[in-house]
Amino acid sequence: MSHKGLYALAIAAILAVGCGEENKDDNAFAKAETTTADFDFTVGQFADIKILRYQIPGFEDLTLKEQKLVYYMTQAGLAGRDIMWAQNYRHNLEIRNALETIYTSDKVGKTGEEWEQFETFMKRVWFANGIHHHYSNAKMKPDFSQDYLKQLLAESGATLEGEAFEVLFNDKDSKKVNLAKDVDIVLESAINFYGPDVTTAEAEAFYDAIKVDENEPIEKGLNTRLVKENGKLVEQVYKSGGLYGEAIDNIIGWLEKAQTVAENEQQGKALGLLIEYYKTGSLDTWDDYCIAWATSTEGNIDWINGFIEVYNDPKGYKGSYETVVQIKDFDMSKKMAALSVDAQWFEDNSPLMPEHKKKEVKGVSYKTVIVAGEAGDASPSTPIGVNLPNNNWIRQTHGSKSVSLGNIINAYNNAGGSGRLKEFAHDAEEVELEEQYGQLGDKLHTALHEVVGHASGQINKGVGTPKETLKRYKSTIEEGRADLFGLYYLMDPKLQEIGLVEDWEKTGMAAYDGYIRNGLMTQLIRLELGDNVEEAHMVNRQWVSAWAFERGAKENVIEKVTRDGKTYFNITDYTKLRAIFGELLRETQRITSEGDYEAAKALVENYGVIVDQDIHKEVLARNSQFKSAPYSGFVNPVIVPQMEGEEITGFTIEQPESFENQMLDYSSKYGHLD
Repeated sequence: MSHKGLYALAIAAILAVGCGEENKDDNAFAKAETTTADFDFTVGQFADIKILRYQIPGFEDLTLKEQKLVYYMTQAGLAGRDIMWAQNYRHNLEIRNALETIYTSDKVGKTGEEWEQFETFMKRVWFANGIHHHYSNAKMKPDFSQDYLKQLLAESGATLEGEAFEVLFNDKDSKKVNLAKDVDIVLESAINFYGPDVTTAEAEAFYDAIKVDENEPIEKGLNTRLVKENGKLVEQVYKSGGLYGEAIDNIIGWLEKAQTVAENEQQGKALGLLIEYYKTGSLDTWDDYCIAWATSTEGNIDWINGFIEVYNDPKGYKGSYETVVQIKDFDMSKKMAALSVDAQWFEDNSPLMPEHKKKEVKGVSYKTVIVAGEAGDASPSTPIGVNLPNNNWIRQTHGSKSVSLGNIINAYNNAGGSGRLKEFAHDAEEVELEEQYGQLGDKLHTALHEVVGHASGQINKGVGTPKETLKRYKSTIEEGRADLFGLYYLMDPKLQEIGLVEDWEKTGMAAYDGYIRNGLMTQLIRLELGDNVEEAHMVNRQWVSAWAFERGAKENVIEKVTRDGKTYFNITDYTKLRAIFGELLRETQRITSEGDYEAAKALVENYGVIVDQDIHKEVLARNSQFKSAPYSGFVNPVIVPQMEGEEITGFTIEQPESFENQMLDYSSKYGHLD
């Protein structure tokens, strides 16, 4: 699973949870060396979005064969870009084509307030891969009028009619993913994983009827769209010759080129299985690929490619298209390997009930990587850490890979600071801790979350998978469980013993301060006043923080302070807070292991969803002084082949001129589903 701390979250860089000064160069988590002199990490800003750019340090040190592999895999990723747009909403591609035709037309008058509003809307749609906000899931309505859009369509010759036009201005399909209590979460979610007339009950009955191997279950429904044909539910499979086949054929073409330059036999085998999967749509082949990929640990190049994360499916079955191409950062990976080596120690010494602990934690590898390109659900809004594969039996039997996207984190850290820390921190001591240890604590929390968090615990025999038992609460419970595992160990001297920190106590204190500050206050800057929390990661940070606050109330473990009309949360006893995190971790693992839906529902609905409106109003008012946008994302560097005839002789790396130019270039080159 991805950690959009990342997941599009990048909490540290964006919300000043971990935006302090970098630690000493000899620290195990000091950022990877990159050439930052005279490099401008900021591209531009619009609405609530800041666009950044990143470098690819080390690309020039790869062999030509390795560079070709990176290039072919990035091209394979971009070839499927349109799939993400189509998955996000059934009219997205039609809307994008019309808006881009207007945007590039020389017959349109491009002046005035409404044109500026059109430009902003165009950029927001590009960033979100559709008309629903990339994070809040709410439909983004234009500030310009229907009549103005009709005028632009007429002037440019673009066409947008019927529901695709009307939905921009009405209240239909208002949420991409609607997990609100007591609604039909499938029927009322605009995500295009299901036909617009499919209900939750119908989807549940359909997938409940599919029997899978109890010991090695496939991820049923992962790569399909469930629709009604002549009143009967059928799956449209993503594959060559099937749904999204035109884009998938282009993906396959680039993967076949990549296979010719594989670094070793196991890597080539994994690519061959991925190609077969795209050709057939077989989920058994997908499992075979995931095993081959998870056990392919040699070589300098790696990738994430497929229909993977299920956060966008209200039922948690269907994977969003996502690709990340990676170059290993060997120095940082060596330093971070300490967590992987001691994964069993963390499991054995955790506060989980004995019956919920894994007797053997299999093959958790954690590496820092350098991103060379991203597409689909990972772009423009990117993870900062990923743990895959998601299929639990594969993770337990064959192991998993956890990666930290080093150059992405580096770009966030170099893109400029924020004054939010001093505004929302309780006192000077909290600010000092954050500035000295916050960035380290946040990186370490990401590592603990991915390596030991997601890898920990086991489900009781005979209990179904979390998507079956916990249903709509599966994603936020899992992310909260991994967060809690990391939080529990952030205040443990073991981290200093294995050389990851120089002062475990102060690092843990800074991390706890940042988590509570964000979970109870600063993440609310992402929401409109009156909204509830809906995104899985935001929900989990609120229920973890709010439950801990309430649990420690009698002893005032976290005190709520009001000073000069402003609210602060101050941790008075970090040791007791750690114990509270351990207690909640044990309960969250019990919920997962036993499939306790009612307990999951109570935890999330009582603590994670409802926003204190007075606090929210205050946070927005205090935040209004800051100009930095609350969300950030990236343009991708462009890897350009140097040719002699038909032969690639080398590559150059160029930075795109602007966000707009890259988006238009992508639509031109990779618009395979237009």
